[in-house]
Amino acid sequence: MTNPVLAEVVRSGFVESAHRGALVVTGPEGQVRLALGDVVSPVSPRSSNKPLQAVGMLRAGLGFTDEDLALACASHSGEPGHVKRVLELLEAAGLREEDLACPPDFPLHVPSMRDAAEPRRVMMNCSGKHTAMLTTCVRAGWPVSGYSAPDHPLQQAIALVVAELTDEPIAHTGVDGCGAPLFAFSLTGLARAFGRIACAAEGSSAAVASAMRAHPWLVAGTGREDTTLMSAVEGLIAKAGAEGVQAFALPDGFAVAMKVDDGAKRACAPLAVEALRYLGADVSGLAELARPAVLGGGQAVGEIRVPELRG
Repeated sequence: MTNPVLAEVVRSGFVESAHRGALVVTGPEGQVRLALGDVVSPVSPRSSNKPLQAVGMLRAGLGFTDEDLALACASHSGEPGHVKRVLELLEAAGLREEDLACPPDFPLHVPSMRDAAEPRRVMMNCSGKHTAMLTTCVRAGWPVSGYSAPDHPLQQAIALVVAELTDEPIAHTGVDGCGAPLFAFSLTGLARAFGRIACAAEGSSAAVASAMRAHPWLVAGTGREDTTLMSAVEGLIAKAGAEGVQAFALPDGFAVAMKVDDGAKRACAPLAVEALRYLGADVSGLAELARPAVLGGGQAVGEIRVPELRG
């Protein structure tokens, strides 16, 4: 199946680029309400997996709440507040920065990057997730060494929960950019999992949703799309992934997952706003994300255009 064009880059009235991809909307029971393109073949959700992984860690004994749980779901920008809390969580668990399996990196936040003398593991955007993984191992009595290996008890426990939430077997296990296992499944499974987390009334899923809603800045950072989306739309949980992946869900359990074929992140924000509009959400605070400007000579000369979604 050839996926449809989901976004066009229009410059001076001329379409200069087009992004194909797939998008699915699921209802509260996980059923497909709208499908554009191939929404059943496996994809790598990348960091959109993090809320699912956090549910798995809670069930394994993590014990994080509120800000700390939001940071466990994060692809944070490496701003001082993010890094400070990661270091505090490591110390609380009797761990060191060197215990993190994620690679050293500079912050995503440009001012923080300029202030950084050298790359560090705690600055890497996945360090919150890795700190949560290490802490889970400490509390469960599992070995800290090798915690990122797919056959480690931690990763086996997380995999079982991911399969439960998506209602699908994991189609493939790879290595994510941060070094942790990367579970592949369909966009439909990803949306279904987000819907279940978002509408959960109690338990680990409800805790993850509550933490993300209460602390959107910790999930991403200053100026980041996930933070903007969750700050503007009441009750929304949202988590982007690399290579053009975005997933989000409303408190009623309606959820959306998308994957842009060429991995272009720039197509995701306007698609997300259009999908939220399709679901009846108030998107009045998301005008800048809805039609991002295309610049020429420092001035807006076009936009990124997405199709209107219709049921």
